[in-house]
Amino acid sequence: QSSKEAFAEKPVIYQIFTRLYGNKVDNNVPWGTLEENGVGKFDDINEQALNALKDLGVNYVWYTGVLHHAVVNDYPELGLVSDDADVVKGRAGSPYAIKDYYSVNPDLATDVTRRLEEFDALVQRTHQAGLKVIIDIVPNHVARNYQSLNAPEGTIDFGANDDTSVEYARDNNFYYVPGQPFVVPSSVDYVVLGGRSAEAVDGLFDEFPAKWTGNGARSPEPNIGDWYETVKVNFGVRPDGRFDFDTLPASYNDTPVDEVVAYWNARAVPQSWQQFLAIAQFWLDRGVDGFRFDMAQMVPVEFWSYLNANIKVQYPDTLLLAEIYEPHRYRDYIYRGRMDYLYSKMEIYDALRAVMEGKSGVGRLREAYESHSDIDSHMLYFLENHDEQRIASQAFMGSGEAGLPGALTALLLGRGPVMLYFAQELGEASDEDAGFGKASRTTIFDYWGVPTQQRWMNDGQFDGGRSTESELKLRNIYQRAIHLLRAYDLSTWDTNFVSALDIDGSDQVLAFKRCGPEQCLLVLANFATTNLDLSLSESIRALISDSSQVLNSISGQPAPKLKGSMLDLPAQSVSVWLTEH
Repeated sequence: QSSKEAFAEKPVIYQIFTRLYGNKVDNNVPWGTLEENGVGKFDDINEQALNALKDLGVNYVWYTGVLHHAVVNDYPELGLVSDDADVVKGRAGSPYAIKDYYSVNPDLATDVTRRLEEFDALVQRTHQAGLKVIIDIVPNHVARNYQSLNAPEGTIDFGANDDTSVEYARDNNFYYVPGQPFVVPSSVDYVVLGGRSAEAVDGLFDEFPAKWTGNGARSPEPNIGDWYETVKVNFGVRPDGRFDFDTLPASYNDTPVDEVVAYWNARAVPQSWQQFLAIAQFWLDRGVDGFRFDMAQMVPVEFWSYLNANIKVQYPDTLLLAEIYEPHRYRDYIYRGRMDYLYSKMEIYDALRAVMEGKSGVGRLREAYESHSDIDSHMLYFLENHDEQRIASQAFMGSGEAGLPGALTALLLGRGPVMLYFAQELGEASDEDAGFGKASRTTIFDYWGVPTQQRWMNDGQFDGGRSTESELKLRNIYQRAIHLLRAYDLSTWDTNFVSALDIDGSDQVLAFKRCGPEQCLLVLANFATTNLDLSLSESIRALISDSSQVLNSISGQPAPKLKGSMLDLPAQSVSVWLTEH
């Protein structure tokens, strides 16, 4: 089942970092507590917020940080004491150190005893706004102190039945260092909680025997740069890399998913596979419409075949998106692993950034696209997410406007889905250190307020009532571009790059056409910081002069001017013409 068959509309995904999105407190004290810096709640994402996203042109919302992860905070109402700060990154904790897969982060609830009901209400509000819901599943690792308080009856907690006397057993959930205790890593460059809460820090965490760390580090004392707050989940891969499960024959790459399910039903699979299927079913039953799978490449593709085929048999419209950074494995994860979409980080993101920063010509973008043109309908294009530096940060482009050629190219170039990170469309720069989170990336580890988002939110009205003129202008440009890609079925339109013989003048101008059965969009993106005079062939001049509708300069710059055979293209602009095929 291809993404084209599964999804009638090109997915436009808007990633919300849930704890930050609705936070109205602007104190922004580095390493601040929840009481000092505030936290966004499920309830803050109200009808107005969701309608504004719908108006922007979004059709999927990825709520990041929803699942209950380790936090430095007490919840006596739930019988929960603060997680050990020695194995928590930041004060608010990493959203990828899950401690209960069957619950949600109590920080996000107005009434923590009804936190799941409040999440259910958010899902319902999102659906009522005509939007669909994506959440994370993080299969490769869990928090060091994983313990589910909300699991359905009969659920086996991760690690509960493990034989801890051995390094590995197929149905153990974790890998162990038998006979040795875990040792908290230390570093002269890192002070837990910024030194603000010394009473919460003793440099100790009780774990015996030590478990392997989430990124695969096998020492009982991981390095400070390792994912030491997490432990690696065992999917039936022996320490020497051999598999303790059957592999899936290539003949199943294009069979119906029910045949893939039957294949796995006839075979014994590791316990962790079954546990994660139960987790996915739990959230799908609550109305979730899709999953973003964290670090999918660190888990065997056979597991994804098992999980995703089972999901698609029961919920065929579920959107399955994988974070993956190994291009040579893309096709395996799409065809055998049954993923709908994969990150195009190593190709489109990296190429766009190099061109935007003047480190490469647009030829690199063409090469990046061609490297996966056969699977482009499965590739997610983006320029921001919680892992990447903000476009407007000083470490990247310095302003949202300067990043528009790249951002709009990401929206218009491919057949697959596109994604925005919250406040990207407002030019958020994230230029302050929050604690564990450092400037240029919006913190995912700390309690914090996001200035551009707070101005747009306008005390819960989500109408831009406090936004600056430049923020509103930038958002309007993004909105026009998203509506443009939604107005035409760009998930089926071909992408063709325009030859340098047809448009000659700079390797900083990307020229491409998106063509459907009867019409094409001609796109010219000028990445240069100066206006450029381009020499056009007669056929391109005819397209521009005879186009039935001019949609040019959606980046807010003056419209290009055609002077004989030359086109004056404004600096850092994107122009679009609707032409006949």
